[in-house]
Amino acid sequence: MELRSVEELMDLLYACRGAWDTPDRSGDPVDLHDHALQTAALLRRSRPADKELQVAGLVHDIGHLLQPGDDAGHADHAADAVRALLGERVARLVHLHVPAKRYLATSSPARDLSARSTLTLRAQGGPMSSAEAAAFERDPLADDAITLRQADDAAKVVDLDAGVLEDWRTVLDIVAARNSRIPNSRLGAVD
Repeated sequence: MELRSVEELMDLLYACRGAWDTPDRSGDPVDLHDHALQTAALLRRSRPADKELQVAGLVHDIGHLLQPGDDAGHADHAADAVRALLGERVARLVHLHVPAKRYLATSSPARDLSARSTLTLRAQGGPMSSAEAAAFERDPLADDAITLRQADDAAKVVDLDAGVLEDWRTVLDIVAARNSRIPNSRLGAVD
């Protein structure tokens, strides 16, 4: 699926309310909607000028909704869905949030992961080898991907008020207007 407008993306993000990272709800304690809002809010707080990173945090787990049960591929599904609309950097950050988890499992093995993240780490390839970690460190987006991953790991707090999805529409419009490969008439952006 390739998202063609901010409106389509907003509809997908709204559909994350009541959707979970596991079909049987045995995973993380918040639904994908609350997780997205919390991740984006944490990134807004730590990197207020980096709208693309914040948006990557908002959309990083939509792959769980697009392909339920595909823990190993959810980041790629999400990245593919947003690339044309939100640009290459957002898509790469979304893709890299799983390699960043694998990297952190190697570089900071004492770091706490949720029970679900610990389980999915195996399906995603486990901790990186030293060669994989060295290659990841050379990626120009590695530091931003680690920042996204750390927000992702922290954004699992039940009943935390992280705002409302509608607050992100303007930010999505701005990022799409700057980066989209879709003709402006189809973005749904506000003038």
